[in-house]
Amino acid sequence: MELNTAIGARGSRVSPPPDKPPYFALSRTTDRVLQILLRGDLARLRAESVADQLGMSGTTLRRRLRADHTNYQFLLDRARQYRCEQKLRSAWLPGKCLADELGYLEVNSFYRAFRRWTGISYSEYKLRREYGGTALRH
Repeated sequence: MELNTAIGARGSRVSPPPDKPPYFALSRTTDRVLQILLRGDLARLRAESVADQLGMSGTTLRRRLRADHTNYQFLLDRARQYRCEQKLRSAWLPGKCLADELGYLEVNSFYRAFRRWTGISYSEYKLRREYGGTALRH
């Protein structure tokens, strides 16, 4: 999954202005938020603490992310998806362990997100993995 492309808040690609190429880099703020999320403890990172790390108010952070047609929750979801893919490439983890590591308070929230990301349930992914099938869509 490539995180550094123009992505809208609902997950669809953003139509660029006519004078821009179809894919363009995100702003420095959005890129820095992604870097913080990818390195940080997803269970503890909140938008306000990320804004503090960037030396700006929460309102300024929201405004800058909106200028990139995204928001904090969407970037958090992408960071969780990326980390989930990385973890599952190296080793199998039970859903509860992975949910905790990705910062979900409820394991069922993780299971719903996993289905949204992959199109299959976590248990189906496990079966495909055990039998050598391709499990994650990209």
